[in-house]
Amino acid sequence: MTTADRKRKRNRMPDGAAPTPGESGDGPVLRALGVRFGHPGGREVLRGVDLAVRASETVALVGLNGSGKSTLLRLCAGLSRPGAGRILLDGDDLAGLSRRAAARRVALLHQSSPPVPGMTVRQLVRQGRYADRGPLGMLRGGDDAVCARALADAGAADWADRPVDSLSGGERQRVRLAMALAQNTRVLLLDEPTTYLDLRHQLAVLSTVTRLRRERSLTVLMVLHDLGQAARFADRIVALRDGVVAADGPPHEVVTPELLAGVFGVAGRVGTDPEGGWPVCYPDHPVPLPPPLAE
Repeated sequence: MTTADRKRKRNRMPDGAAPTPGESGDGPVLRALGVRFGHPGGREVLRGVDLAVRASETVALVGLNGSGKSTLLRLCAGLSRPGAGRILLDGDDLAGLSRRAAARRVALLHQSSPPVPGMTVRQLVRQGRYADRGPLGMLRGGDDAVCARALADAGAADWADRPVDSLSGGERQRVRLAMALAQNTRVLLLDEPTTYLDLRHQLAVLSTVTRLRRERSLTVLMVLHDLGQAARFADRIVALRDGVVAADGPPHEVVTPELLAGVFGVAGRVGTDPEGGWPVCYPDHPVPLPPPLAE
């Protein structure tokens, strides 16, 4: 068995089992090295991004619309290929894996999904098993232990036989989270998981992700628009601007008035939550952004 084969075998969890914390060693689980990406005939969205995410860490990507956050997440999921640079998963280059092989190792919760008329929650969550079971395996009826655990962990087991289109926005997001969990991977990518949700359901989803990260020893990389939520729920914040990393570090180091002005174009103040100790932002008014950042 080659070294790469041993890594791939290690990255799969037994059905219904959580991985062992830190099993990938001291190096990053997910790494971007000099990543560049642009659309044909358009501007370059990412201009040399370096990023490292350690095992069992939660990292939040923040920045203005168009800064490259969702693009970077798709690259980390193996859904797109960098124009230059590499995305490594436990040392393996994602460019060398098929989409199905990548889906066995990293799960992505998309920002939005197409409607699924007539499909039940159970049927939708079962779609998360496609990478593992294949098209023929998906034809078999019944849920395996991974689907059952995903439904329970996301708090969606009680709705398993309800039509997805009968659920509220918050309930649907939990179901989509269950579908991502059903991929049974160690790495979970979330693209704006709180979009379109009210405050109560935003907190419920992020609290659920935090709990599952701890219980399953997941490595989480998520895009968030709310800097306050990123400061509260993430171990690290990575701020993108103009397709490059503008800041990277723990919330108490990264979230500053300089970040608000230089990355978000907002003048404001930053305080500390008296109970939780995380940074709290008090935006005042928009200000002009400084010139584009150099690579």
